[in-house]
Amino acid sequence: MDITRRFETVSEYNAFNNNETLHPLVSVVDLSKADPRAGAPIYFGFYTIFIKDVKCGDMRYGRHKYDYQEGTLVFFAPGQVAAVDSNGVLFQPKGHALVFHEDFIHGTSLGKHIQDYTFFGYLANEALHLSERERKVILESFAKIKYELEQSVDKHSKKLIISNIELLLNYCVRFYDRQFITRDNVNKGFLEKFEALLNGYFQTDKPQTIGLPSVAWCAGELNLSPNYFGDLVKKETGKSAQEFVQEKLIHLAKEKIFDLDKSISDIAYELGFKYPQHFTRLFKQKTGLSPNEYRLAN
Repeated sequence: MDITRRFETVSEYNAFNNNETLHPLVSVVDLSKADPRAGAPIYFGFYTIFIKDVKCGDMRYGRHKYDYQEGTLVFFAPGQVAAVDSNGVLFQPKGHALVFHEDFIHGTSLGKHIQDYTFFGYLANEALHLSERERKVILESFAKIKYELEQSVDKHSKKLIISNIELLLNYCVRFYDRQFITRDNVNKGFLEKFEALLNGYFQTDKPQTIGLPSVAWCAGELNLSPNYFGDLVKKETGKSAQEFVQEKLIHLAKEKIFDLDKSISDIAYELGFKYPQHFTRLFKQKTGLSPNEYRLAN
């Protein structure tokens, strides 16, 4: 079993790749300077963005393989472990990585909304595939950050570096929006699969034994990460995945309410609600009427 290489600090990762540490909390790493190596699991204690320029084996996150080719961009949040499967063969890394420690962004505008960049939680088959123009934009952003790191530190340094990281991430949001559209063949039939998954769930006794279907459970059943799944639902429907599930629940509840042999509590338990009052609250929130009011009005 491969031993995991752990990098808690930016300086450790720079040293591993034969790069000079210009700042202890942020670096643009030139991977071509690294020594040839075999693939192994790597733990990142900081935010990491890779742009890949060489075929070096399949990259994995957990049990999942990234849809990872030359010219793709992948993202890791602190605490994640990735691995390259090179089958023991040495390869020469190429490309670049932007790494920054969360301590660097604490107290900044970026630190306050870093969680909004949901692609740091994407998993299998969810890398960002760049066009040549997009790749140029990313590399130019890397170059601007590196330029600031190479200058003498002054009162503007951190602000400019943070601004350039934020600009880079915002470009990535735009490029992912484009990818959701242009890679329609990958996502084809996604909503139909989601709908079928929910229909199948409620046709079994899972609601009574497991409870309401969570977004994480739905994502896992469709072999997607929760973040990517949620973003894809939002792009396709304009609603969050949670809202989509809730609308399905209300649709099923409306059908069941007309069965007068069942109490509102019976219906709530059948749908997977642990407490009937939670069902009543959601139903009224979505329809403007309580379940009993809806039953009497119809």
